[in-house]
Amino acid sequence: MKRMNEVETDLTSKKIKTEFTKEDIAYFFNDQIWQSEFQNTKEEEVKNSSPYKWGTIKNLMDDTLLRKVREEVLSQIAFTKKETDIYKVYQSGDLANLSGLDWDDLSKLPSLFKLRAAIYSQEFRDVISKVTGSGKLSGVKTDMSINTYTKGCHLLTHDDVIGSRRVSFILYLPEPDKVWKPAYGGALRLFPAIVPNVPQTDFECKLVPQFNQIAFFTVQPGLSFHDVEEVREDRHRLSIQGWFHIPQPGEDGFVEGEQAKTEALSTLQQLQSKELQDYDFPKNIRDEINSIELKKIESDELTSDQIEYLSKYLNPKYLKDDVFKQLSDFFINESLIELKDIFKKEFADELHKQIRKTEINTSTPQKSSDILHPWKIAIPPHKQRYLYIDGKSDFTPTKEEIEFVNNTGPQELPNFSLLQTKEQSDTLLVEIAEFLKSIAFKKWLRKVTKLTPTTEQILLRRFRPGHDFILATTTDQEIARNETEENVLLEATLNLTPTAENSQNWESGDFGGYELCMAQATEDGEDDDPAIYKSNKDSDDDSVLCTNQCKWNSLTLMVRDPSVLKFVKYVSINAKGSRWDVSCQWNVKSTEEDDEDEENEEENGS
Repeated sequence: MKRMNEVETDLTSKKIKTEFTKEDIAYFFNDQIWQSEFQNTKEEEVKNSSPYKWGTIKNLMDDTLLRKVREEVLSQIAFTKKETDIYKVYQSGDLANLSGLDWDDLSKLPSLFKLRAAIYSQEFRDVISKVTGSGKLSGVKTDMSINTYTKGCHLLTHDDVIGSRRVSFILYLPEPDKVWKPAYGGALRLFPAIVPNVPQTDFECKLVPQFNQIAFFTVQPGLSFHDVEEVREDRHRLSIQGWFHIPQPGEDGFVEGEQAKTEALSTLQQLQSKELQDYDFPKNIRDEINSIELKKIESDELTSDQIEYLSKYLNPKYLKDDVFKQLSDFFINESLIELKDIFKKEFADELHKQIRKTEINTSTPQKSSDILHPWKIAIPPHKQRYLYIDGKSDFTPTKEEIEFVNNTGPQELPNFSLLQTKEQSDTLLVEIAEFLKSIAFKKWLRKVTKLTPTTEQILLRRFRPGHDFILATTTDQEIARNETEENVLLEATLNLTPTAENSQNWESGDFGGYELCMAQATEDGEDDDPAIYKSNKDSDDDSVLCTNQCKWNSLTLMVRDPSVLKFVKYVSINAKGSRWDVSCQWNVKSTEEDDEDEENEEENGS
């Protein structure tokens, strides 16, 4: 304590001490850190760790110092809420330039200043380098911020591979003298890989954070996948998050060209994306509508048999000629329309009853091994995770089975009618998929949108609380396959979330589960995170094109061009139930030429 007070005096004197001796640094840490036996034990633990090289140290820092750091952080640091498709967190600014603050600022954060100096000291970097086997670490390039995860906050699966990062670390500062229980959430979870750049769906191990505990791992491109489990209760999971980087020019261990090579690995995943698409399921593939069926879709008005079939499902108001005209006029002008109460009451009521029965009486699958036919799990989890039915056969998501399905086995088209299921809710959902694939529905769709579908993909989806999401993605730049097709997709989301019948369960957006479309960032916004769409400062972000909250019995139709990002936000563990929907995509061609031909024929005939 005497030594700590002397260092404190140095910091609060008029001559601000911004550098520390080896003795100073030693006192900032728990003594065990400097013991060879302790370091050797940790080195062996990391060497034998799984699913990749990682480790943890309890009671890392001097306890008095870290408590003071926590007090300073809570009283002096301003946190900004940031929310994207991949995270929801309250975050401080970067602490790299803390030494550049003026005296008024620095005087409020003396303990935090010491902590940053200690973490990036030569002495501690040498310890981390030894136990991780990562090689030399930079003391010049620092990269550290403070995060607080409160109820609902989370960070989805990623590998931390950006630029010159070599080792990631998280120093936990939840409330001292109290145990952070597993039931609170907020654990660090580590994922093994099926192959490099493709993590498995389920995590292998997790670390429940405690005060004065550090977790660290070597940043390994395509391997170091991890996430932060959602915090489930009104508690602050405070932490200092940062990275150690490769040595910079002039530092011990600097290797000419190493940074460029390391930074290239950050984009390698993108460069290999076509190869990695083999491991994406369900695949973004739309099946061709054959020429015979296409002619029937393009034929004249709906027949009486087709209207009778549509009437089994659709709300009668959506089959009236004057309503068709209103809907098509609106859709042509807006390229977006929501049709509420799309299914007729009798069918909707039975569907609602059966889905709720499944949610209440059947355990929600927690692991991929719990998922039963006809449902499958969307992979890989650094892009998406949800349950789906696509009308195709099951397979186990292993390297061998994925390669067989892609390259060797029979290539099947979806056939929902062949699915056998015990759950009545599944039976009804499969029936809806068949309905959406019918000639009658596609003729109805053409009347509403004035677009003729030429391909189709139908997916039944379930997004489970505490598990599921889709990260922001665009479509291919070249959507049109020939000159007759438009370079857009016609997309439909049939919202079938029974708990959304009470709009208060979802409308706030706090529980996620909403589908959001946004414009891609322009070059002017190059320095910003293009995925940030919600923050305290920027709640009216004009990049957001539309937000589709969980709904019951609602069909949203939209025309989407290649510039539009789309995602489904992670569903909170505290949501009232799963998000259920049917997602549809169609390549399309315009019906304008057909309409003009019909008008010319009518004029010539008259």
